[in-house]
Parts: sequence; C-alpha cells; structure tokens
Amino acid sequence: MTKEITKGIITKGVGGLYTVLPVQAGGAGEPVLCRARGKFRLDGITPLPGDEVQILPTGELGEIPEGLETLEETEKPAGKNGAGKTDAEDVEVNFVIREIEPRQNTLIRPPMANLTHLYVVLPCAAPYPDLLMADKLTAIAVDSGIRPVIIVNKADVDPAMGERLTEIYTKAGFPVFLLSAASGMGVDRLEAYLCAEAAVWEDARRPMRAAFAGVSGAGKSTLMTRMYPDLALKTNTVSRKIERGRHTTRHVELYPVQAGEHTYYLADTPGFSMLDFTRFNLLPLENLPGAFPEFAECLGECRYTKCTHTKEEGCAVLEKLQAGQIAASRHENYITIGEEIRKKPQWKREKEEENPVPVRTGHRRKR
Repeated sequence: MTKEITKGIITKGVGGLYTVLPVQAGGAGEPVLCRARGKFRLDGITPLPGDEVQILPTGELGEIPEGLETLEETEKPAGKNGAGKTDAEDVEVNFVIREIEPRQNTLIRPPMANLTHLYVVLPCAAPYPDLLMADKLTAIAVDSGIRPVIIVNKADVDPAMGERLTEIYTKAGFPVFLLSAASGMGVDRLEAYLCAEAAVWEDARRPMRAAFAGVSGAGKSTLMTRMYPDLALKTNTVSRKIERGRHTTRHVELYPVQAGEHTYYLADTPGFSMLDFTRFNLLPLENLPGAFPEFAECLGECRYTKCTHTKEEGCAVLEKLQAGQIAASRHENYITIGEEIRKKPQWKREKEEENPVPVRTGHRRKR
C-alpha cells in the first residue's frame, strides 16, 4: 500500500487497536491494524465497527505524519509480557485513523455504526414467536434509518403460524421471507434478496452492513451456517471464547461475506442478546408513530393534532386498524412500547446511554 490516504471500514476494535479493511475498486484489500488520533479522544469520539474512515501510514519508524496530533493511548490489558510491556504495546501498528466519515446511525448495544439492514429472525414454533420484541427491534431500526427485514423461520413446523406472521409483517411494509433454515426451504429467496441489496449498496459506494437478530432457539445460527458455512466456523470460535468468561469485554466484529458477485459486511455480536439492543436504544416517544411504517399515510390525517393513535375519535390509524389494514398485534405493541418509554424519563435514558450497565460476572452477592 502506498503512503497516501486510504479509505476503509473498521471491522473490529479491541483495546485501543482497530482493524480496518481498506475499500478499493473491485473489492476490499488486506486488513490493517490502526490506532486512532488523540483528537478523537479529546472530542469524545470513539471509533466503532462499521465506521467509514480515512487511514494513513505512520511512517517506516512509526513516526506520525506531519500535521497529525499524537495517537490515542492504547488501553492497557491486565497482563504484561516478559519485557514489562503490555501485549498491545508490543503490536506493530503502522497506520493511523485520520478521519471518521459522518455516521448514518450509531447503536449503543451492540456498539457499532452505519448499520444498513437488520434481519429479524422469528420462529414459527419452539420457541413461540415474541412479537413485542420483534416490534421493538423494527421500530428502533426504522427510527435509526436501518432497514428491517423479517425472516420467518421453521415454517415447516407450523405452516399456519408462518402464514400469520407473513401477513402481519407484510401489512407493516417490511420484506418478509418464509423459510426453514433446517431443511433449506425458501433460503434461496433470501439469498437472492441479499445479492440484490448488496449490489445496490455497492453501486452507491456504501457497502451494506447487516446484522441478524433473534431470540435463543429462533434458528439464527442454523440459518447462518447454511448460508455461510466458513463464516460460521469463525464466529462460533469467537463466541465460545467470549462465553467462557462473562466478565470479558464484548465486542462487535464485521466480516466481509460474498453475496453472489458482491461483498457486504455481516456483524457478529457474540454474547449479545436482543435485550441489549432494545434496552439501550429506546427511541424518543415523539418518534414512535413514524417508526411504524403502516402508520405513515395516516400521520397528519387525524382529527386531533396531538393524537396519540391509541383511543381518540377521528384517529386515522384506528380507522385503518378497524379496516384490517393494520395488524392488531402491531397496534397493541405500539401502545405497549409507548407505555414503556413514558415510564422512563428522558434524562434517565440519556444517562444509561452515557454509562451503560456493566456486564454481570455471574457472581452472587453473599447474604
């Protein structure tokens, strides 16, 4: 790589060191290890997986290119090597993150930026589908400018439930894929969709960054293994390492995967549950109606300007609900989510986002 500014995407950040995959014409280059400029720390900015960045070589002897401030100090791991240095200090880093491009969105838990698609896996059975959780995820995604896609899995186990879920989320305006990850039924349609979306985003020079979410037992791992067997081996290894010690810092890693002739980035979030995503990203109450796409044509058409779309006369949303154009479960969950947001004051939500609750270690306090 020549000594010039190169654009890339952060795929991982651990201990103050960031893996950046340079984005070149015709695909991605070889990953490089970077430190961040001290300026980011002074400005209160933390580089995140998914960030589009500009990187610059530090020089043959590790000197900082002219015009750049000091590099951000590397966070010190607990142990030291025989030379009295931390492991991170021993790592040779020849690149620095010079700039972080403006972000399209930022997530608190899992911590990442610029997610474009969220694939929500809903099982038809074993376990019973959690529609409230799914509707929280889709609402947060829509509010953050992320496209939700619904995957209805285990359709061969309970076809009737599969049809019901498909109807609910098709009415809501989301792409829906009815399939069985175990048998492979319908997976080809999802793969074709991924190829088409990856091509669109690649043409726009903003590679697709996607994450799959699903409660335990939804079949997410089975689906990922079927579509990306090589990737599954990598992510399972990382997940096992992280789950060995609950106190271990959890991180997000993006993996470049092939969708036909195109490349997109798939986020693996080992150790994270969907509860983390919803707990730390509850959207503002005033944004909630707009986070339900099926309400869109009704907003501004109600009799009352400050209509809550819950019980008012002349509410366009309720009229559409009564006409069967909005699923009852979606409206019920809209009300439930609104009640949850009202119970937690804005100042408290902002404080939690600034100081996330530490990961529990599993140790119980002695009575």
